[in-house]
Amino acid sequence: MPQMAPLLWLNLFIMFSSTFMVFLIINYFIKVPSKIEKSSKMPLKPEMNWKW
Repeated sequence: MPQMAPLLWLNLFIMFSSTFMVFLIINYFIKVPSKIEKSSKMPLKPEMNWKW
């Protein structure tokens, strides 16, 4: 089986790295951010009675 030249390995590494980065960038920007709706009620803070 013939061995691959080091330059060919470098080309493969660059190709796979670039496709992986493009894949990650596309997945990051493809999501539409969902709007956060504010609820009418304010969350109540429970009162803490400290007994020392």
